[in-house]
Amino acid sequence: MKTIQFREAIAEAMSEEMRKDESIYLMGEEVAEYNGAYKASKGMLEEFGPRRIIDTPISELGFSGIGVGSAMIGNRPIIEFMTFNFSLVGIDQIINNAAKMRQMSGGQFNIPIVFRGPTASAGQLGATHSQAFESWFANCPGLKVVVPSNPRDAKGLLKAAIRDDDPVIFMESEQMYGDKGEVPEGEYTLPIGVAEVKREGTDVTIVSFGKIIKEAYAAADTLEKDGISCEIIDLMTVRPMDHETILKSVKKTNRLVILEEAWPFGNVATEITYQVQSQAFDYLDAPIEKINTADTPAAYSPVLLEEWLPNREDVVRSVRKVLYK
Repeated sequence: MKTIQFREAIAEAMSEEMRKDESIYLMGEEVAEYNGAYKASKGMLEEFGPRRIIDTPISELGFSGIGVGSAMIGNRPIIEFMTFNFSLVGIDQIINNAAKMRQMSGGQFNIPIVFRGPTASAGQLGATHSQAFESWFANCPGLKVVVPSNPRDAKGLLKAAIRDDDPVIFMESEQMYGDKGEVPEGEYTLPIGVAEVKREGTDVTIVSFGKIIKEAYAAADTLEKDGISCEIIDLMTVRPMDHETILKSVKKTNRLVILEEAWPFGNVATEITYQVQSQAFDYLDAPIEKINTADTPAAYSPVLLEEWLPNREDVVRSVRKVLYK
């Protein structure tokens, strides 16, 4: 095993796949000359050249459409958004073309494309740069939505996403690019659509994904001092969702808390809640708790932003609530 940063794991995944397949290219704002807005494509222009590492104008609709079109004729593009907040400019291409083309063409066209970049909040960036879009894209049939939380998962899942024959939304975090973690030395991929139990426990199941899962780990450490054992599941993939891993855990612990960095209405936690209550209701010893951001756009003020975001104290309170402690 080696220890590398999240951004290095992303760069390694893209570079390794590009060395094997000349149809793969990376396109987006500042991905080439600047080595990526967050240095996640550092060194790739030097190795692969400007025909495969392509800087674009600030035109998400344009380069998203170019990516979809090139995927239709046999290429495997990786489209980087500087933030998924900017994907709203190109969402027509993602939803109405990338996601729907296989069905609309009667199976004549598949779209092997990856749209990747950071999602959710990243500090004092204001309301228009701090939104989580996982549930938005997961709502659309035809898209796979992947949200890793550490370098090992990021590399293995991104390699799998690049090889996938359907469009994949691959969501990262500006606040995780510098995170370090162990990554296998050799070739590996991780399967899309499979969650992992990251921490075994017996008293309560906590389901989360992306950077906010760190708050679940911190809360579990606090609760362990009081003799409360938390089982933590990292979804890793939002769609397709691994319901079986969640249900198996809930049937063991009989309690569920879901932690998600998104608005409360109609989100990933809502879907998990429905699936669990419909398939494992008799195993629940307490109502399901879901923890989200406040139901308002993100503030710029650091004091308000801290109140807006879920944190370890929120998780501790929710766990105690489902345990009636």
